[in-house]
Amino acid sequence: MSYIESLRVFVRVLELGSITSGGRDLRLTPAVASKRLKELEKHLGVRLFNRTTRSINPTEAGRVFYDEARAVLLALENAEARVASFSQVPRGAIRVTAPLGVGRRIVAPLVPGFSDRYPETEVRMRLSDRKVDLLADGLDIAFFVGEPGDSNLKLRKIADCDRVLCAAPDYLARAGTPRTPDDLLQAVHNCLLLRYPRSPEYFWTVMTPAGPQKLEVRGKYDADDGDVLTDWALAGRGIVNKPRFDVQDHLATGRLVEVLPETPPLPTIFGCLYPHKKLQDPKIRLFVEHVARQSKPLFAKRRAA
Repeated sequence: MSYIESLRVFVRVLELGSITSGGRDLRLTPAVASKRLKELEKHLGVRLFNRTTRSINPTEAGRVFYDEARAVLLALENAEARVASFSQVPRGAIRVTAPLGVGRRIVAPLVPGFSDRYPETEVRMRLSDRKVDLLADGLDIAFFVGEPGDSNLKLRKIADCDRVLCAAPDYLARAGTPRTPDDLLQAVHNCLLLRYPRSPEYFWTVMTPAGPQKLEVRGKYDADDGDVLTDWALAGRGIVNKPRFDVQDHLATGRLVEVLPETPPLPTIFGCLYPHKKLQDPKIRLFVEHVARQSKPLFAKRRAA
């Protein structure tokens, strides 16, 4: 299996752009990852990367070899997944991504229970509020809160997800409590926005008696981390638009107060995306079912709170 492992190292190093990152993704030290690459180059008789003290770039041979090596690994992965369905014993790594809040509060707490039930599996989580590419990043499942864009990936809806506008009491005491959605557009209010390259949240949409209303809200600062927005809201710095599960505890204690409850943000969904071929893999199917089964009651309780 050492040759196959060397192929995996080569593919991930090329995709992630460094030996350190590629090795870390496969739980290898940089020294071991570098050794695997050198063994592969020796076996093939060509240099796959041009290395400097600051960068590593694929040679022409490396770029050609990458497509074929990745195809080999995908074929092997598919073959192993089909055979695993006969043994009824899921095994191997599951690479999962999720937004920070969803990952920390919904998915991550469910991982130990899955691992206890299926001890031959490994769950590797990557949490980020930025948009990720499942196929390019070698991921198996992407959990999300929102409306997924057009995609060739398989969509699994897990639960409805209410959203809420909220702010700290001291902020509302200073700036005033909005009475209508249009009040959010006044200069006195600071709206805390989740923004990053290709971010969808450059406006908020609320439900009014007349139908959805799009608001081009503005704020003095924004961030690409949803938890930072919550911290700013708790510090009395503005109004935030969050999934209700993400701030329910703060609402319950009064540290945050719901704003415009009669015209809330449009609800969304909690779900996941994964490549169609992953349906053949028992560990992927079982992990999705585990999260769906265990998280639905959490959403129901939070909506009722």
